[in-house]
Amino acid sequence: MKARLILADGSFYEGLSLGAMGTSMGEVVFNTAMMGYQEILTDPSYHFQLVTLTYPQIGNYGVNPRDFESRRIYAGGLIIREYSPVVSHWQATRSLDEYLKHYSVVGISDIDTRQLTRHLRDYGAQMGMITTSDEPTDTLMERLKSSKQLVGRDIAKEVTTNEPYDWPLDQEIDSNPAPDFKVAVYDFGVKFSILRALFQHGCELKVFPAHTPADKVLAWHPDGIFLSNGPGDPEPVTYAVDTVKALLGKKPLFGICLGHQILGLALGAKTSKLKFGHHGANHPVRHLPTGAVEITSQNHGFIVDADSLPPNEVEITHINLNDATLEGFRHKTLPAFSVQYHPESAPGPRDSRYLFENFVKEMQQFNA
Repeated sequence: MKARLILADGSFYEGLSLGAMGTSMGEVVFNTAMMGYQEILTDPSYHFQLVTLTYPQIGNYGVNPRDFESRRIYAGGLIIREYSPVVSHWQATRSLDEYLKHYSVVGISDIDTRQLTRHLRDYGAQMGMITTSDEPTDTLMERLKSSKQLVGRDIAKEVTTNEPYDWPLDQEIDSNPAPDFKVAVYDFGVKFSILRALFQHGCELKVFPAHTPADKVLAWHPDGIFLSNGPGDPEPVTYAVDTVKALLGKKPLFGICLGHQILGLALGAKTSKLKFGHHGANHPVRHLPTGAVEITSQNHGFIVDADSLPPNEVEITHINLNDATLEGFRHKTLPAFSVQYHPESAPGPRDSRYLFENFVKEMQQFNA
């Protein structure tokens, strides 16, 4: 069946339907990772986004029960060049097409993703629509123009857990060490791989909804507090910024992605939107204290403006080598640090796993 991708600037692409039939709208972005489509689709940070995968053939290893980053697909839609209907992997339980249909996710294949990616690089990530509808393009454009926008909207509240829960889940318990620390996790859209990494570093975890007040989290008596990744614009998530202000200095804090941005806002910094974001598994980042270069997994459309951080309070620790944007900082006197990228990878390299060890050391020193 035919499908169309329509962008807010009037560009459109014709291809073949993949997954569910229907219409889906969201911000169109591109990801340059060569693998990991299952992790990408289930990452809550992709909520309200239509994800273009630049690798040309997708679907050949199917979907398996071990590589989920959440309990469902959060990406609003999938855009690919070529779909492989043949699944060849010993762990696969279903095809990508079946998986998309199960969660009613609309996709499109057989379009020139190289040309689309160049267009997004030149003109910026923008609202778009994937549809199998035969309505006139002008009618669909009107729907697209009147749809919800990304900037200025609190999307974290749409993906956070409704109730606190303990990690590990039952299926995660085998072959892990007994926990040495209690870590409270603020869920702005947390990935399972982050929870696994913290647990593997000796942390007992309780995951709290994004709107949980500081005193309720502190009543659990955690040794540290983790601020998770998540989707969208950080500035509307004002309740989380206020919460982090109340937590600063009371427990060690570690933030990733949206958690990094929220920590920055709590310290008085400003955030801004990137032209087309950082989405991929090969972004070089320099660790300024050592000069080492890390190859990182990234997924963000907003950044903390480095010049807006208070220089007397904050030390910049990581810089992106592609565009010199801020990738990490730490407070000079309080036990609080964060990175914009994803040290847990999934998908991607594991150059930055030491950051979880650093968090453990912060908790050890704080409690000494």
